[in-house]
Amino acid sequence: MARPESIDVQRVRALEKTFSGELLLPDAPGYDEARQIYNGLIDKRPVVIARARVTADAAAAISFARENDLEISIRGGGHGVAGRAVGDGALMIDLSHMKQVIVDPDAGTAVAGGGATWGEFNDATAEHALATTGGIVSTTGIAGLTLGGGLGWLMGKHGLAADNLVSVELVTADGDVRNVSAQNQPDLFWALRGAGANFGVATALEYRLHPLEQVTGGLAAYPFDAARDVLAFYRDFTAEAPDELTVYAGLIHAPDGSGMPLAAILACHAGDASQAEADLKPLLDFGSPALVQIGPMPYPAINSMLNEAYPKGSLNYWKASFVDDVSDDLIQTLIEVFPSCPSPMTGILLEHVHGAVTRVGVRETAVQHREPSYNLMVASVWMDPSVTDSNIRWTKETYATLEPYFLNRRYLNYLSEDEISQAAGASYGPEYEGIAHLKAKYDPENVFHMNLNVEPAANGDR
Repeated sequence: MARPESIDVQRVRALEKTFSGELLLPDAPGYDEARQIYNGLIDKRPVVIARARVTADAAAAISFARENDLEISIRGGGHGVAGRAVGDGALMIDLSHMKQVIVDPDAGTAVAGGGATWGEFNDATAEHALATTGGIVSTTGIAGLTLGGGLGWLMGKHGLAADNLVSVELVTADGDVRNVSAQNQPDLFWALRGAGANFGVATALEYRLHPLEQVTGGLAAYPFDAARDVLAFYRDFTAEAPDELTVYAGLIHAPDGSGMPLAAILACHAGDASQAEADLKPLLDFGSPALVQIGPMPYPAINSMLNEAYPKGSLNYWKASFVDDVSDDLIQTLIEVFPSCPSPMTGILLEHVHGAVTRVGVRETAVQHREPSYNLMVASVWMDPSVTDSNIRWTKETYATLEPYFLNRRYLNYLSEDEISQAAGASYGPEYEGIAHLKAKYDPENVFHMNLNVEPAANGDR
């Protein structure tokens, strides 16, 4: 599809008559700010930005884009590292003004607009001592994270964000507004939980909530020369972890600007205080940490603990895959590759997947990550554009060195822009064919393709 640099202004003015939000052309005040997303590596110029305020705005924008042969990108929280929220010459549907969170404490549910972030969601649910699995950082948008599966601090006890999804208000390619749930269009609901960006604009999402007043967690950091012992301890510690305890580990740099490499373990325990004390004791007794900050805190606090490590406008290039074990050989390789890292903001992280996540059947949702494993992420972050090439090169070389340890599974929310068109098979796995048939049913012309795209099956719905 051609990417126009401009559009007939009169057509946009005609749309304004029925559009309750803002329509921003490239010369409009606020356009440059609206097109910016969290990853500063992405610099694209939509032909028009449709900042929706209500669901009808999203439907009108889809119709307008199709009538004018425009590609459609969708911005929820704008945090996706691949930058598919914005496209050159596309119409960007911007949901950032649709972020109201309505909590029903009696039902144990919450409905949030598709532009809400996890920070906004968590603040609203915490007022009722309730929570659900969200992202690792609170600036992440709820919609993108959930539709892609949704790893998070509470996943050991409560499953993925997608596992806690109750319903979705979805605007499909034909402009219809569908209320999708396990009872209403269950085939589409299956696909939304893991491959959702392929099927429409999620203008509202309803979640199941769980009682949670506080968690016990935080970070323990160790000198880099202890990294081998730290990662070996992490492997053994996670092998026995109860559902309530979700634990990550990483090779990181000190946040004081010194660039000093460290080994770190990050934990979140969602059980009661006495159980948390017992389960975390091995960690608190381990080694000679340079820093320990682990204790009781509100859930929103742990969900925002890493926010400063991923500031808006930073340049990000990530690569990630799953491993089934943190072997001695893998540990040695991680220790060898990390010191050459060119940015003091970069880390290599291991995210343990266990518990409730693994008790959901692999066929129950479009998410294939249902076995105990670790998601290994090389998360390169830097601020100076002049060192972009060296950071991307190091990330690719490091990933290639680690590749012999990887399973053929990728978490789609961590894919970078140059991988997004090639990794669908590894991200969707055996569910790819089923997703493709549903794509033919609900979006046969592949209107929503600026994502980790699954093309419609040639023979339509099964």
